Amino acid sequence: MMKNELILILDFGGQYNQLIARRVRECNVYSEVVPYNISIEKIKEKQPKGIIFTGGPASVYGDDAPKCSKDIFELGIPVLGICYGMQLMTHTLGGKVARANKREYGTTEVTIDNSSPLLQGFNNTNGFLMSHTDYVEVVPEGFHNICSTSSCPNAAMENPDKKLYGIQFHPEVNNSINGIQVIKNFLFNICNCKGDWIISSFAQESIKKLKEKIGDKKALCALSGGVDSSVAAVLLSKAIGKNLTCIFVDHGLLRKNEGDEVEEVFRHQFDINLIRVNAKERFLSKLKGVTDPETKRKIIGEEFIRVFEEEAKKIGTVDFLVQGTIYPDVIESGLGKSSVIKSHHNVGGLPDYVDFKEIVEPLRDLFKDEVRKTGLELGIPENLVYRQPFPGPGLAIRIIGDITDDKLTILKDADSIFREEISNAGLHKSINQYFAVLTNLKSVGVMGDERTYDYTIALRAVETTDFMTGVWSKIPYDILERVSSRIVNEVNHVNRVVYDITSKPPATIEWE
Repeated sequence: MMKNELILILDFGGQYNQLIARRVRECNVYSEVVPYNISIEKIKEKQPKGIIFTGGPASVYGDDAPKCSKDIFELGIPVLGICYGMQLMTHTLGGKVARANKREYGTTEVTIDNSSPLLQGFNNTNGFLMSHTDYVEVVPEGFHNICSTSSCPNAAMENPDKKLYGIQFHPEVNNSINGIQVIKNFLFNICNCKGDWIISSFAQESIKKLKEKIGDKKALCALSGGVDSSVAAVLLSKAIGKNLTCIFVDHGLLRKNEGDEVEEVFRHQFDINLIRVNAKERFLSKLKGVTDPETKRKIIGEEFIRVFEEEAKKIGTVDFLVQGTIYPDVIESGLGKSSVIKSHHNVGGLPDYVDFKEIVEPLRDLFKDEVRKTGLELGIPENLVYRQPFPGPGLAIRIIGDITDDKLTILKDADSIFREEISNAGLHKSINQYFAVLTNLKSVGVMGDERTYDYTIALRAVETTDFMTGVWSKIPYDILERVSSRIVNEVNHVNRVVYDITSKPPATIEWE
């Protein structure tokens, strides 16, 4: 996996910073997200072909506004500032940023000077996503305007002599029409990248490096059955064989038959040393009576680590602890001024006691789609590689209210029917995430000649490209009808099925 060309993305707290990095990689150029306050020395050491400033929620005039050194503009490295990044470039270089009379949000018609190398290939107007309260009132000396809207006179600017560019809009999101072309223009017209970074060579290069690093020493891997830990485990297995031991903590909160499926793949197909710990009763006893979703998460995360530690002690000293950390985990656990979206146990919550000497994170530089591609190259079954995204706490946060064994059975059966019918209809690849939720709502129903008072199951299906935004999937009525009929008839204690038609935002994808 060649990394000869690097684009540094300075994180100023923008919600789309991961998207920017992914868009650059989609152009076959390697990208890395770094804190906004990275030192000039570190930038020089990394020798990037270009630098991108992300957007962010701050105002450049604010006391706590994240800022970078002015020296960054004197390195001779092309810089593209997006939204806050453009405003910061303006403010730092002597231009003027002001509060807009009218905030722009949403896809906006932008008038374009397509003679700029940044905007080649566009017509005179194009729709781009705007999301800003401040705007550039006066561009810095040496810059000139290359875009405008009806309420934003300087929607983009350039200083071609110094290869400095700023745009007020967000080309990285799908709401911007052909926004990827702006990124391509920056990479290839301005940074002169070749675009020779390819993910397909990652697996073999990683196996080679892991062999060299670990040799004949021992490694231990916590295997959840999700795609990240699965790909990490197979990479290590191909590198060091039986010197790898995987511990699969089955907390009983997986989907129907999932624990058995994970065991089958790793114990038999890949012949990996696997210890399966059936800890369902232990987890359910800890969760008894707990209804708050955050408390559920903390209990499950803590107990998972405790079980893992106990099993690791039985093995004794190992040289390496393997984790399935991926790049979004690293970014979301906090870079620069980014708010911490969620703390990932792989990054911020290592076990207090596991007798190991070093951590190995073979997927740390990859996004989820890149991990999936690597998994297929390693021969991991497609149904595991493209398994539906599944939260670490499992079904515990898809049961609203307290968790019992009976509720788990209800949800597993209902969820299995939903997933089966979606697959039978051929919709399993077009819907990005779909699952059932057991609500804590009971309602009156009639089954046969008897009155019932039973649970309501909610179905959720979302289509998204980035999981940051999403729209509810328009599943055909006949399929929903079949799912509803089967659940009510085949699953005990359910007499009503509803379909969640809320997009993200304002809702999240999960219910808890």
